[in-house]
Amino acid sequence: MKNGTVKFFNEIKGFGFIKDDESDNEYFVHATGLIDQVREGDEVTFELQEGRRGLNAANVKLA
Repeated sequence: MKNGTVKFFNEIKGFGFIKDDESDNEYFVHATGLIDQVREGDEVTFELQEGRRGLNAANVKLA
């Protein structure tokens, strides 16, 4: 599991981005990849999965 911070999340459109604490990389997250509801600034744990356009955050939970 990786640790990160929700940089942006649009509840209406159902997607956002998570910034990885270790690498400072940002990963796309879709609402289908969420376990808990998240908001901008939330500390989360997540896994990476290969998506259509690269790595996506999945199994996102509040830390």
